[in-house]
Amino acid sequence: MTEFHEISNQKSVVVLLGPTAVGKTAWSLALAERLDVEIVSADSRYLYIGLDIGTAKPTREERARVPHHLIDVTTPDRPWSLAQVQAAALAAIRDIHARGRLPLVVGGTGQYLRALVEGWQAPGGEPAPELRAELEAELARGGVAVLAERLRRIDPASAQVVDLRNPRRVIRALEVVLTTGESFIAQRRKNPPPYRFIQVGLTLPRPELYARIDARIDAMLAAGLVDEVRGLAAKGYSWDLPAMSALGYRQIGAYLRGECDLAEAVQRLRRDTRIFVRRQANWFKRDDPAIRWFDAARDSVTAVEAYLHSALTGE
Repeated sequence: MTEFHEISNQKSVVVLLGPTAVGKTAWSLALAERLDVEIVSADSRYLYIGLDIGTAKPTREERARVPHHLIDVTTPDRPWSLAQVQAAALAAIRDIHARGRLPLVVGGTGQYLRALVEGWQAPGGEPAPELRAELEAELARGGVAVLAERLRRIDPASAQVVDLRNPRRVIRALEVVLTTGESFIAQRRKNPPPYRFIQVGLTLPRPELYARIDARIDAMLAAGLVDEVRGLAAKGYSWDLPAMSALGYRQIGAYLRGECDLAEAVQRLRRDTRIFVRRQANWFKRDDPAIRWFDAARDSVTAVEAYLHSALTGE
């Protein structure tokens, strides 16, 4: 294993990114065997205790091989904001550097990664309970499309960049503009942290990635995904929670509520995961010069290690 202090100053952070099912966990563990790293998760679903099978969360055995951060840090009924995740990730990076090790940020949640690398500053406008209740009621009555149309009317600039299918993000954008009178996106300022981010992307041809997605879904079902979702519902977690609307949980939830049969739920999961992968591609632009891409099926971990050694040392 290469010691961090031998190859770099303590201002470097490696980021391993890529779409769902491309193999980030396996690659991160393989790199951990070669570099003195600790892993910081940048996956929005890994935050939640109890969401294990449907998120393909690293197993306890895998986490025992190398320290992981930002996994199982909250319960499904206590979602973390982007600002909370960003602050926790930066704190973990500081602690890892203090131990003389290299932080390896791993994930597929593009918003988390971009906020970290670019140093996003959260917009102001703390939500008033009355306003949040009003927006939640509007969501219940008309769905996210009604809120999205409202955002288009009063903050068209933000509506162009906010994920209008995500109720939490639409509501947050509305809260900011309605409480401050200023555009949500206009208030997003950047203050890049004092780190050099070295970004490595994993990719696969789309047909190969789809095949991996199908195999992963089959494995999740065999491992007990339906029982996992049923157990979360039995604990009282609402289907409306962000965690329970994650891929896998939303579709199996529809089956458990009697809205479709299991075959239809699985078909929806396969379709929705493909859609999600295409959305991830919009975050991880292949022409982004800051990202060095590797083919997850054809390139080797040795090739990535050599690239990182060169990037960290300048040799």
